[in-house]
Amino acid sequence: MIQNEEFQEEIGNNHIATSAVTPLRKDAFDISDDEKIERIKKDVESILTTLGMDLTDDSLKGTPNRVAKMFVKEIFGGLHPNKKPSSSTFENKYKYNEMLVEKNIVVYSTCEHHLLPIVGRAHVAYISNGTVVGLSKMNRIVDYFAKRPQVQERLNIQIVEELQKVLGTEDVACVIDAKHLCVNSRGIRDIESSTVTAEFGGKFKEEKTRREFLDYIKLDTQF
Repeated sequence: MIQNEEFQEEIGNNHIATSAVTPLRKDAFDISDDEKIERIKKDVESILTTLGMDLTDDSLKGTPNRVAKMFVKEIFGGLHPNKKPSSSTFENKYKYNEMLVEKNIVVYSTCEHHLLPIVGRAHVAYISNGTVVGLSKMNRIVDYFAKRPQVQERLNIQIVEELQKVLGTEDVACVIDAKHLCVNSRGIRDIESSTVTAEFGGKFKEEKTRREFLDYIKLDTQF
C-alpha cells in the first residue's frame, strides 16, 4: 500500500501522463450540473472547515458555492461532450494548399496532479486537403480540451486528433508553451521555467514541413 502511494506521488510530482484520453468514469454525466455543484459545494465547505477557516465570515460565506460553480461551469467545463464546439468546415475553393498557422492561442488549463493552473500559448497548423475550418474554431477546440484536469502532452494530442477528424487530414500540428503553477508556485518554485510540448501529424513529421511551421511561430518562451 505504501509503495503504491509512493508510486502515485512520483507520477504526480513528475507530471507524468498515463493516458492520451481524459480518464473519465462511465457514469461521469449521470447526474446534472446542478447536482454536481451542490455536491462540490459541500466538499469545499468541508475542506475549508478542516483547514480552520471561519465560513461565517462575510468574505468566505459564498466561497464554496463560487468554487463549485467555477469547477463545473468554467475551468472543468470541457469535460462534458455536449460542450464540444461544432466545427463547420468549408470547401477550399480558392485552392490554398500551403500551411495555415494560428499562433499564440491563449491556453488556460488545470494540472490534474495538483489542480493548479497551466497558463500558456498554443500554436496550431494544418495543410488543407480540400477542406478548411473557421479560424475561431481552432481557438475554441484548444479552449474546450484545455478546460479539464489536464496533462500538457495529452492536450497536444487531443487538439491534433480533433482537428484531424474535423479536417479529414493527418497534416495537423500543435505546439504548446506553458507555465505550470505546480512547478512555479510550489515544489521547486521555479517561476521562470515553462514547458514546451508538440504533436506532429502527417506531413509535419517531415523535417522540412516541421521546420517551416516552427519558423512561422518563432517560439518565444517569454510570457
